[in-house]
Amino acid sequence: MSSVSSPYIYFHLHLVSDATGETLNAIAKAACAQFPNAKPIEHIYALVRSPRQLERAIEQIQNSPGLVFCTMVDDQLRDQLVQTCRTLGIPCLSVMDPALSMLHHYLGAEVSHKAGGQHAMNAEYFERIEALNYTIAHDDGQNTQTLGSADIILLGISRTSKTPTCMYLANRGIKAANVPIVKDLPIPENLSQLQKPLIVGLTASSNRLIQIRRNRLLALHEDAETNYVNTDEVKKEIIFARKLYESHNWPVIDVSRRSIEETAAAILNLYTQHQAKTDHNVS
Repeated sequence: MSSVSSPYIYFHLHLVSDATGETLNAIAKAACAQFPNAKPIEHIYALVRSPRQLERAIEQIQNSPGLVFCTMVDDQLRDQLVQTCRTLGIPCLSVMDPALSMLHHYLGAEVSHKAGGQHAMNAEYFERIEALNYTIAHDDGQNTQTLGSADIILLGISRTSKTPTCMYLANRGIKAANVPIVKDLPIPENLSQLQKPLIVGLTASSNRLIQIRRNRLLALHEDAETNYVNTDEVKKEIIFARKLYESHNWPVIDVSRRSIEETAAAILNLYTQHQAKTDHNVS
């Protein structure tokens, strides 16, 4: 660990996994984000499933001591890593253990010890692929005639994060479509008649939208002043969209200060409520 001549605390973080390491990487990033002055130097060891592979990882850990996070379902390999780190005086955390222990005691079932089980090509995997295909086919107002098959439909004026939010939801197995709102133009006729999908309106502050739109224009090497970034015109777009949402009683989420993940989490909460209400009406 070092903080010489730097406002940050740099440290070695070793991530050892017997699968792709996606779960471990997400947990590590979430934990490190709570320490803004700390900067991990990541060492990633994926698909560690044999003693020889583990030995290579341990050699690197010994050469660059720091913290070790691991997700390993093989008891022998995990115990070897934990014990070796203990001998070396290096903190080591098996991040899945608390969750597995809780599930084991609650369900009264044994752990399968299957590495990378969450990535198996099961029904859930194919549902996710189907959701991605649907979302791509229904991006930016495409194929409006089949919007009734969506789980969630997002509406919003330009640059309200419709597409990236839909793609994030699709990775969760949600069929998400998005429809752009253009001031003074009608929305698809069938949209207001749909019952199955949850329809959510996205909005943002004018300052935030103008900033994002200007960056977009710069990326396209266009710097001319247009209504697209005119403050008054952008405000009119926002008001037009707001009135549309209110007229249909659609829930609204302001994405100005939200990340894609936070927006998606809020939408999923609404979706859970929507499903419960829909199931109640059906019964």
